[in-house]
Amino acid sequence: MEFTIQEGRLFFLQTRNGKRTAHAAIQIACDLVDEGKITPEEAVCRIEAKSLDQLLHPTFDPEALKAGEVIGSALPASPGAAAGQVYFTAEEAKAAHEKGQRVILVRLETSPEDIEGMHASEGILTVRGGMTSHAAVVARGMGTCCVSGCGEIKIDENAKYFELGGHTFHEGDFISLDGSTGKIYKGDMKTVEASVGGNFGRIMAWADQFRTMQVRTNADTPADTINAVKLGAEGIGLCRTEHMFFEPDRIPKIRKMILSDTAEAREAALMELLPFQKSDFKAMYKALEGRPMTVRYLDPPLHEFVPTDEEDIKALAEEMGMTPGQVKAKCDELHEFNPMMGHRGCRLAVTYPEIAKMQTRAVMEAAIETQEETGIKIVPEIMIPLVGEKKELKFVKDIVVETAEKVKAEKGSDMEYHIGTMIEIPRAALTADAIAEEAEFFSFGTNDLTQMTFGFSRDDAGKFLDSYYKAKIYESDPFARLDQTGVGQLVQMATEKGRKTRPELKVGVCGEHGGDPSSVEFFYKAGLNYVSCSPFRVPIARLAAAQAAINNAGK
Repeated sequence: MEFTIQEGRLFFLQTRNGKRTAHAAIQIACDLVDEGKITPEEAVCRIEAKSLDQLLHPTFDPEALKAGEVIGSALPASPGAAAGQVYFTAEEAKAAHEKGQRVILVRLETSPEDIEGMHASEGILTVRGGMTSHAAVVARGMGTCCVSGCGEIKIDENAKYFELGGHTFHEGDFISLDGSTGKIYKGDMKTVEASVGGNFGRIMAWADQFRTMQVRTNADTPADTINAVKLGAEGIGLCRTEHMFFEPDRIPKIRKMILSDTAEAREAALMELLPFQKSDFKAMYKALEGRPMTVRYLDPPLHEFVPTDEEDIKALAEEMGMTPGQVKAKCDELHEFNPMMGHRGCRLAVTYPEIAKMQTRAVMEAAIETQEETGIKIVPEIMIPLVGEKKELKFVKDIVVETAEKVKAEKGSDMEYHIGTMIEIPRAALTADAIAEEAEFFSFGTNDLTQMTFGFSRDDAGKFLDSYYKAKIYESDPFARLDQTGVGQLVQMATEKGRKTRPELKVGVCGEHGGDPSSVEFFYKAGLNYVSCSPFRVPIARLAAAQAAINNAGK
């Protein structure tokens, strides 16, 4: 409050809302309810949903932050604070972590091959990539701090150094990252662990009481599932099955499948993967305790799985009775000019039906066995990705149904299951009434739907989006906050068209927008049944869904 006293009279000049941390906002809101000054509904609406990140992730010590030297900034891709020693490969990051070191993985860009190094890291820094790049999405899922798309960095991964802000950093040097602001600091800054108090639970309980839209999570492992359930997830809206293939004992088997010349050889390699995929599904079904799980079939282009390291190429060549040159030539054949719009998603199952057969067997066997072992009712939800044509969906669905019925007959089960699709191609949204004839549910993959609607790469857009913000062409990153005018129109249209064909159609969203508060409110108004987001964004989505229901009551 700004005031002055003139000739014995008090004048208020201006007032502003007091700035406060998420801890303080929750404490004040709960105190005001206890004192009878406000209702629980008002308390829920007084908390900024995004501020909950402060409670769920480490932050920098305030004194350390004041003294910190900022050397650069980029996209705040995954919240939290991290400090550690720089390493440039997933293998070195993992080895350093096993020695007890705190690691910051610095990469030009990450790929699924880096998953173990990402797990071993306190934070991740990339030169390329946007808010929905591989590094950003995986880091958010793990609750790991990530700053992505720092184009100012000059990096030499082979020589193991990078330059930024007038400094050169070599392997083993300390840097610190703030994934909530995108700032990069020199040196080893002290962090403060996240702590969630009892009042947080009260606010969340009130939020759950008022919201009508479900909140699920995107999770790919049993550990992610357990964590998401603790954070209040009501199921899994997206299980990305490809993330189950990158463990050291699994990746050689999928590589064998990819490089096989015949359907029989591919089937043999896939049968080696079946026990791993099935055991993961069983563990996830058990952790969910009856909550639903939507399993997305293999989605990324196959080149993401092939080896690039000379030793890996030699080992694969030996196992398959090929020369390293032949393996390299096969890998080169998989190269695509625009892989994100290439041979991926349901196109893989159309070309290689045996992939869909193996994954269906893994899902159904896991569900039936878990139900028998626990007595918990399970209804598998199978999601076919990247569909753009009804006949394409029917082709893959027929393979899934045939295999699922075969497994049910073998096991003497009458298990119910549902088959749906991911709406991530504009054509699918435009023809949603036809697609709903085959799909029992829709889930919007808003990351790809945004990419294909805008016509720019989600990994490269960061290079020019700043110019668009300065010119006031776009107000915000459409990969972080849903473009309600364009992409949102496709979401509304597909929902309405789909439900005209199938009135009971269940509709959700599993893109990263499912954890953005303003996007959550839009999805609520569009009539979606649920949103799904990274585990650590589940509380944010729960609060945002409650605020949407309260703010739009009676409208």
